[in-house]
Amino acid sequence: MKTITIEGQLRTEFGKRATRQIRSQGAVPAVIYGGAKEINFSAPASVFKGLVYTPNFQLAEVKLDGATYKCILKDLQFDKVSDELIHVDLLELTDNKKVIAAIPVKFTGSAKGVKDGGRFVSKIKSLKVKAFPKDLKEVIEVPVDNLEINENIRVEDVKADNMEIMNSPRIPIASIVMTRQLKQEEAAAKK
Repeated sequence: MKTITIEGQLRTEFGKRATRQIRSQGAVPAVIYGGAKEINFSAPASVFKGLVYTPNFQLAEVKLDGATYKCILKDLQFDKVSDELIHVDLLELTDNKKVIAAIPVKFTGSAKGVKDGGRFVSKIKSLKVKAFPKDLKEVIEVPVDNLEINENIRVEDVKADNMEIMNSPRIPIASIVMTRQLKQEEAAAKK
């Protein structure tokens, strides 16, 4: 799995004034949760770009004062006016503790319904899963070969080994819909 390295400094001062000072220096305050204790640190905004501005699921290796923490992205906060990144929450991965993560869905194969003139519609880009860190993957692959026109693939149809899918099982994640041309051809055939 792709890993991004983030090097930062531990924070010693807290509060609005200290946070404003960190941001004025082009850095972003961040917190690592889920380990033995919360770890507050700051890092330059530029090092977070590879982790934040991507649709991929990635790991973050945070290096602070000689210690290294393996994490995943938990939450982000952006400034309402300038849309700049102002805070990052990370979740530390420990081998014996399950984590909840949003993993992108990748549709594989070519659907029968598309070959018959239908249009493929993706309804969900990622699934929320609960798993041990060793079982996390970059994507959840969903085969769509047998999908016919007017059929759906639902969350309950997805097979994810060693992962518990947290989304509602009845939610459709992809479907094949009739195109306008196909509807017109069908209507013409009935006349």
